Amino acid sequence: MPEQLLLGFEHRAASGSEDFMPAPCNRDALAWLARWPDWPAPALVLYGPPGSGKSHLARIWAARSGAGLLDPTTLIEAVLEPPRAALLDPAAPLGDEVALLQLYNRLHEQGGHLLLVARQPAAAWRIGLPDLASRLRAAPAVAIGAPDDALLAALLVKLFDDRQLRVSDGVIGYLVRHMERSFAAARAVVEALDRHSLRDRRGVTVALARAALESEPDQQPEGG
Repeated sequence: MPEQLLLGFEHRAASGSEDFMPAPCNRDALAWLARWPDWPAPALVLYGPPGSGKSHLARIWAARSGAGLLDPTTLIEAVLEPPRAALLDPAAPLGDEVALLQLYNRLHEQGGHLLLVARQPAAAWRIGLPDLASRLRAAPAVAIGAPDDALLAALLVKLFDDRQLRVSDGVIGYLVRHMERSFAAARAVVEALDRHSLRDRRGVTVALARAALESEPDQQPEGG
């Protein structure tokens, strides 16, 4: 991916409420969005598990492209005055399928584009209109996966720094090994540790991290 495009994404992310960190799990998605407007089809599906950063990345693209932000209730309005680019997040369930098909066709006629964000690729969506199903399932689809160890560690360090909490490499390593592997979980864990640290009036240690994870069962991976 051209360096200037990646830097553009990073600049947009840094200006938002949280930074987006390029990593192997989102490299393909970054590359596809950086290719805009040179997409091979009118639509692109960006999908991934909850907390993977797909909505954050989609809004970085929307800021760069000037895309209109849509939801199932605004599809008809978009058909009447289709934007050059549009973002539908979440894209599943689709809502008014007739309106979405009309919007897709209008964008195709005018050289516009639609980014759809969901947890699963379009092949797994329930789509009643055969014409809409064929178009969306033929559209390019790119996934964002769960963060790897390096990305999760870097994210934790940044989130702790944002709260002016100094933690050791041991704490970061312990959390990476024992917490749920998602961006959302990282933010929740750091928030919980900040809360526990203030309550107990002590620094963030491995023992405190262990206690916080045990008291926040939703942040532990399944099976341990």
